[in-house]
Amino acid sequence: MSQPILLLNCGSSSIKYQLLDPSQPGPQAVGIVQRIGQDMSTIDHEVGGSEYHEDIRFADHTEAVAAVVKMFVEHGPDLDSVVAVGHRTVHGGSTFVESVRIDDAVIAKLEELSDLAPLHNPPAIAGIRAAQEVLPDVPHVAIFDTAFFSTLPAEAYTYAIDAELAEQYGIRKYGFHGTSHSYVSKKAAEFLERPLTELKTIVCHLGNGASISAVDGGVAIDTSMGLTPLQGLVMGTRSGDVDPGLPKYLNVAARMSVSEVDTMLNKKSGMAGMCGYSDMRDIKTQIEEGNEQAQLALDVYVHRLVGYIGSYIAILGGVDALVFTAGVGENADHVRGPVIRRLEALGFELDESANLVRSKEPRDISTPGSKVRVLVIPTNEELAMAEETLEVIGAEF
Repeated sequence: MSQPILLLNCGSSSIKYQLLDPSQPGPQAVGIVQRIGQDMSTIDHEVGGSEYHEDIRFADHTEAVAAVVKMFVEHGPDLDSVVAVGHRTVHGGSTFVESVRIDDAVIAKLEELSDLAPLHNPPAIAGIRAAQEVLPDVPHVAIFDTAFFSTLPAEAYTYAIDAELAEQYGIRKYGFHGTSHSYVSKKAAEFLERPLTELKTIVCHLGNGASISAVDGGVAIDTSMGLTPLQGLVMGTRSGDVDPGLPKYLNVAARMSVSEVDTMLNKKSGMAGMCGYSDMRDIKTQIEEGNEQAQLALDVYVHRLVGYIGSYIAILGGVDALVFTAGVGENADHVRGPVIRRLEALGFELDESANLVRSKEPRDISTPGSKVRVLVIPTNEELAMAEETLEVIGAEF
């Protein structure tokens, strides 16, 4: 039975969308709206191998979502059979521990949580309202990046700060990329043909944004991102972990405001800050051309990642599988290789030839003698979102 889901991922000035039926291979249509609210917006729609492009100004998300619907009407597929709309929602706080059907009360709570995710939740709310306006007759579901990490134990999510302040303002580790971490940990169990409940897994979601999680029996027990997506691993433009005293130091020494430091740590740090390049493909090229700063940036990236893996092995009490996923994790053999070689003392053995293979299929890149399986598993957050959406509305597929 066909049960297509329209998936929306709304940013401050963009909307990525897919029409996807979990029972069918691949999306039926994909597209993106960019530069919403600016002088000239664009919309790109791809269906059946054909691509359609328009340059037109969208003042807000309502106009942009209406344009998305118009693209489907003019170029297909038909939206009449859509059973629900799934909305990627970054921050659910401690309130939303699973995907939920959206109503006025849910939207009101999301607005309250906007202080925790000022860059992410407001555009998601705008997208929800816009989609409800143009598609009022189907259920809308919010899928939260933070939900998978609602199982973290208190010792993992608690910050060592004033307890009353933390309670009052909801200051704790929430974690992000949860949809990907959940999906990939399940796929690892399927690939290894072992019950998920018996596996100790470490998942490395390495894209421009990057995070790592410790998953015990399918349950998340720790993760690197925290109150915000800034904490943890080195990323494309984000610093990850730094001394908490750094903002104060830069305020005094460099006369930088809180806002300027925040922008620097989020958009001008990480790999881009260290060597001028945020894309691992460019960094690999720079290293091959003898760029020492690019090599240092990669060394810092690997050092941070290895440190987290080691700590999670201790927290888990051992590990059965280490999984790489997302753009860098799936494609950057020059990242995976140094990481695994530095873990050899813990029983990891890399199959150098397997590490060089490019594939869209799950694969094992460890040797038969490795004590830990090292897997590369492509993530599919959209499929996971569609399945979550159907589960919430009670459909079967």
